[in-house]
Amino acid sequence: MGKYKIVVIGQLNKDLMNQLEQKCEIKVWSSPQKIPRDTLLSWLSDAEGFISRGDVVVNGELLSKAPKLRVIAQASVGYDNVDIDACMSRSIPFGNTPEVLNEATADLIYGLLISSARRIHEGFEYVKDGKWESPFNIPMGVDLYEKTLGIIGMGNIGRRVAVRAQASGMNILYHNRKESVANNELNCKYETFENVLKQSDFIIVLVPLSNQTKKLFKKTEFEIMKQTAYFINASRGAVVDTNALYQALVNKEIAYAALDVTDPEPIQSDHPILKLNNILITPHIGSATTETRYKMGQLTVENLLAGLESKKMPSCVNKTVYN
Repeated sequence: MGKYKIVVIGQLNKDLMNQLEQKCEIKVWSSPQKIPRDTLLSWLSDAEGFISRGDVVVNGELLSKAPKLRVIAQASVGYDNVDIDACMSRSIPFGNTPEVLNEATADLIYGLLISSARRIHEGFEYVKDGKWESPFNIPMGVDLYEKTLGIIGMGNIGRRVAVRAQASGMNILYHNRKESVANNELNCKYETFENVLKQSDFIIVLVPLSNQTKKLFKKTEFEIMKQTAYFINASRGAVVDTNALYQALVNKEIAYAALDVTDPEPIQSDHPILKLNNILITPHIGSATTETRYKMGQLTVENLLAGLESKKMPSCVNKTVYN
């Protein structure tokens, strides 16, 4: 039996590529730049497997150009770039990588929380700019202890953030589409969306991107928040109306924002929001640790090989494809 033909978008650890090469004939696009659509469609014309990336739109048009495609895998939890219904119509399983990045992402979010509250990066800039000789204008932060943290989207990552926040003595509110066992397990209190925004000193957003959550945070939502509120988004950039957030920061409707995701992404270097002194932005690094990225790549390879061998994926989004 010959090797499977696959297309890989992105970089994989050398060991993981060696695993694939034992069973697969591979075309790789390793550039951080987006692959030209014509090139991708040409490569997929005879491919049986596809490791995608978040900047690739996987839709019916793409699948129609890939008649031999039997499995798609992606090293991420989110998959808003993938039309799952289109995959289902072709009986193509799609695998993602939940769970393995929970701890690393929760650490990053907690880091954004602490850095924002204590103005850590502003303190570094203060030192770099030679202002330390005049300690009277040092960046002043706020306490976490006994403050209220509101988590919008209490999923697996939200729960891990809650544990970290409780170590700082924070009180935690959360909102999901419905109450969860977080009430009893984590001593967190369920509230309506509006009440979480009204009552929280810090708000962390961890919802998936969907038609229901796109621009969930607009002008109205920022007006509901406390003027002293700190807003942290680590879900998807499009969950927030960037212009509304900019205006809220400029007009001091909220105190501060920290983002690991933006809309657009990447944010342009000349965007006016970057000129503000009450914002911190990191380049979507929630899962960016050596250990976690390896685990994500490993699960992606396992998902792909399982699909090629007509086995159930370790992590499949559209599980009903097996029925």
